[in-house]
Amino acid sequence: MQKILGYMRKAIQEFDLIQDGDKIAVGVSGGKDSLVLLKGLFMLKRFIGIDYDIAAVTLDPRFGGVDGDYSSVEKMCAEMGIEFKLIRTDIGEIVFNVRKETNPCSLCARMRRGALHDAAKELGCNKIALGHNYEDVVETFIMNLFNEGRIGCFSPKSYLSRKDLTLIRPLVFAPEKQIKSAANRNGLEVVKSKCPADGHTSREKTKQFLAERDKLDKGFSDRIFGAMRRANIDRWGGKEFPSKEPQEK
Repeated sequence: MQKILGYMRKAIQEFDLIQDGDKIAVGVSGGKDSLVLLKGLFMLKRFIGIDYDIAAVTLDPRFGGVDGDYSSVEKMCAEMGIEFKLIRTDIGEIVFNVRKETNPCSLCARMRRGALHDAAKELGCNKIALGHNYEDVVETFIMNLFNEGRIGCFSPKSYLSRKDLTLIRPLVFAPEKQIKSAANRNGLEVVKSKCPADGHTSREKTKQFLAERDKLDKGFSDRIFGAMRRANIDRWGGKEFPSKEPQEK
């Protein structure tokens, strides 16, 4: 986990993600990213020099109308002494059976966000930590560019005024390969996704596209991320590449 902790510490300091007194709701889907994020935030508390608390929130979409098994997540939280909240929802039923969405990811994401925000407020949290990794950043930028014709991405830190919550993404410097290795080395029990659309999404196609480009042109994704940072797109510049005020000529 040492490499992961280094990536997380860099993101926290670069984007000013966590302050003393924060209570952070960690969105834990049961996937490798969210489990490593939870473990990392727990371990960082010991030496990062910031006094914060964490709680874990898991939303069960109940795909096929069946309750998901998140007992391994609950056990992990109990071992670390972390408050755990499991919320059973009808998101799977609504998205796939009631609405029969042709683009299910969009609606599913919106519904999950709403439920997560409400759960965070109930737990008395002022921040929500999400497990987006390095590849997620580049993929989202490319999807927005190619699919929607716009330049943009989610931000490493976003304030939701309507809910008085701040979203943070401490894993954005961590490559997926390193996260997977950390999950395996630490024996984290991943809950396999039962989403019917898993593996057939626009994000999966974008992931494959970038993987192919990186094989043909080494550093392709890194250059995209670097351009986002230097241009400070959606506040990705952080402290290293702060936005510059326009100067009069």
